[in-house]
Amino acid sequence: MNNSAASTVTEFILLGFPGCQELQYFLFSLFFGIYVFTTVGNGAIVCAVRWDQMLHAPMYILLGNFAFLEIWYITSTVPSMLINFLSETKTISFVGCFLQLYFFTSLGTTETYLLCIMAYDRYLAICRPLHYPTIMTQQLCSLLLSLCWVFGFLSYSVSTVQLSQLPFCGPNTIDHFVCDVDPLMALSCVPAPVTETVFYVLSSLIIMLTLLYILGSYTLLLITVFKVPSAAGRQKAFSTCGSHLTVVCLFFGALLAMYVSPTADNPAEIQKIITLFYSVVTPFLNPLIYSLRNKEMKAALKKVLKIE
Repeated sequence: MNNSAASTVTEFILLGFPGCQELQYFLFSLFFGIYVFTTVGNGAIVCAVRWDQMLHAPMYILLGNFAFLEIWYITSTVPSMLINFLSETKTISFVGCFLQLYFFTSLGTTETYLLCIMAYDRYLAICRPLHYPTIMTQQLCSLLLSLCWVFGFLSYSVSTVQLSQLPFCGPNTIDHFVCDVDPLMALSCVPAPVTETVFYVLSSLIIMLTLLYILGSYTLLLITVFKVPSAAGRQKAFSTCGSHLTVVCLFFGALLAMYVSPTADNPAEIQKIITLFYSVVTPFLNPLIYSLRNKEMKAALKKVLKIE
């Protein structure tokens, strides 16, 4: 990413959550605790899937990858926030800002794809149980995961480089806690309607198509579940899907509010809260959602954490 000759900005100022020094110390403690819990909780899920032979099924392999992704997703934002809380200048380098943008968008995109694969896995397990072992093999699971990560990191690569080539000649203040597309577009010295349109269309397509696929899968799944004659069978089916559906609602709800609905006129504080919801709150709740609603995962986590 080259800083063109027309650009004079070599660093940006991330305002984050402005306030008195006492508030900054409080926010540092709060987000540090959230970050530690998230990394330990999701790390425990990764270890449980890795070490417990009972969890070497595709459903749990996908969950382990999802937990691994959540660790990196929250790491793309919170450590820089923690530094920002204790910093007087609150600056981030030009290259550092666009690297954060790239990893932030790529990891978020990977998460949408991974949630699709998890929905497909649940659809096969419930709607086509007899064919599930022959369709969702270890090889197919590994292939889908690989494609998920590769396309997740390719989706915004060209657009991010194009955005970084725009001239930035001041001001350089971003009223956000992360380098995101909209505030960076607003700081460009020249209009870039093509780049802006590409970002908006790409984001809308990725979010809407993946969400429609997940909703379609769960519609077919629910139709199948309601045909199950026994209440116990229906309850078991709902228990295996409830956790995933909860995460889908939390994550996509915030994404729709941020990137698909018009947010340009929203106050910066509202945009920060929405971004916090899908980039910090969802990874934070992930260990609780999956450990509390899944008996096998709960038992495996107890072994990993040495809890009797």
